[in-house]
Amino acid sequence: MDPLLIVLIVVVVLAVAGGIWFYAGRNRGGELPPEVSAHKPISADDVLLAPPQEPVTEPESAPGGPAPDAAAPTTAEPTAPATLERPESIPGRMQRLRSRLAGAGGFGRAILSVLSRGDLTEADWEEIEDTLLTSDLGIEVTTSLMDELRTQAKVLDTSDPAAIRAVLRAELLQLVDPSMDRSLNLAKPTPAAGWNAADGEPAAAVLMVGVNGTGKTTTCGKLARVLVADGKTAVMGAADTFRAAAADQLTTWGQRVGVEVIRSEREGADPASVAYDATREAARGGVDVVVVDTAGRLQNKAGLMDELGKIKRVMEKVAPVGEVLLVLDATTGQNGMRQAQVFSEAVGITGIVLTKLDGTAKGGIVVTVQKELGVPVKLVGLGEGADDLAPFDPEGFVDALLG
Repeated sequence: MDPLLIVLIVVVVLAVAGGIWFYAGRNRGGELPPEVSAHKPISADDVLLAPPQEPVTEPESAPGGPAPDAAAPTTAEPTAPATLERPESIPGRMQRLRSRLAGAGGFGRAILSVLSRGDLTEADWEEIEDTLLTSDLGIEVTTSLMDELRTQAKVLDTSDPAAIRAVLRAELLQLVDPSMDRSLNLAKPTPAAGWNAADGEPAAAVLMVGVNGTGKTTTCGKLARVLVADGKTAVMGAADTFRAAAADQLTTWGQRVGVEVIRSEREGADPASVAYDATREAARGGVDVVVVDTAGRLQNKAGLMDELGKIKRVMEKVAPVGEVLLVLDATTGQNGMRQAQVFSEAVGITGIVLTKLDGTAKGGIVVTVQKELGVPVKLVGLGEGADDLAPFDPEGFVDALLG
C-alpha cells in the first residue's frame, strides 16, 4: 500500500477519535448538548433578572448532576428588587403632562377659531357663548366672561385674534386663580392628645374620598408614586373594605414602588379600623405620609357620609388629617359638581384631584369646582399611565386650552 495513503488514513482515524473524546468529556462535565439547551424553556426568573438585550442562558448544573429544572420553585426575595419601579420625577411628569394637555385641544381653540373670522356678528358671539357653556364653566361664569370679552373688544376697537386671545387668556387665568395655594400639606402634624410618644411620630395624613368610578384607588397609587419620586416614604391604607378588588389594586400599586399597604383580609371589615391601623403603623414605622383610600358608594348617601366622618375622627386620634382630597372625573361635568358638594358637606375638603382631564373640552370644571367649593385643584391626571398624575399648573393649563 502507498505509504502516503497509510499516513492519511491514520490522521483521519485520530481526528475522529479526538472528536468523540472531546464531546464525551463535555457531557461528563454536566453541559447540555447545544440542541437540547437551545429548546429548553426559560423560567420567569430568568426573564426578570436578565438584561433585556442579551440572550438568556440556562445556569449550569453541578458537575455530574442533572440539568436544572425550569419549573422548580424559587423564593420571591431575589426577584423583589427587580419588580420595583422608579417613578418619574416631578418636573419631568409636569412637562410631559403639559405637552399632552396641549395636544388634546380644548374649548379655547374653538373660541379662537371664531375670533379669527374678523368682524364678529351676533351669531359669532352666540357661538362663543355656547362653547363656553358646553365646557362646564357654568352660566354665571360664562355670562361674566362674555361680558368682559365684548367690552374689551369695543375698548380695543379691534377684532384682531391675537389681541382678543390675550384678553381671553388673562380672564381665564383670573378665573383659574393662580394665587390659590395648591401645595399638599405634608408637614408632620402635632400628635393628638393622649397619643403615646413611644409609638412614634405621626405621619402627615392624606384622606382620599370620592365616588367609585372616578379613579380614586388608582389615584392613591399614583400619589404614592409622586411621594416616592419626591423622596418621601409612605404607607397606604385600604379602607375601601367593601370591594376586595380595591385592596388588591392598592396592594399592587404599593408593590410597584415599595410602599407598604395596610389592609384587612376580611371583606366588609370596619373601614375606620383599617384607617386607624394604617395611621398608627405609619407612625411606628417613622414614614413621612400615610394615604388612606375610602369607599365611594352613593346608594346610601347618609351612610357613606357617616362612614367618612367616622374614618376621619378615628384617624385624628393619632394626629389631625392634613389633607382631604376629593377625586373627581373631569368628564362628568355638572354631575361631578353635585358629587363635590355632597362630599364637601360630609368632610372638610382641602383640595381637588381631577382625573381624565385630557378631555379638555370639559376643562371649565376646574373653574366651577374651585368657585363652588372654595378649595383649589391640587393634582390632575391626564391618562392611565402610572406617572400620569402631577401638580396642577394654572398657567400651563390655560395656555394648553388656548393651544
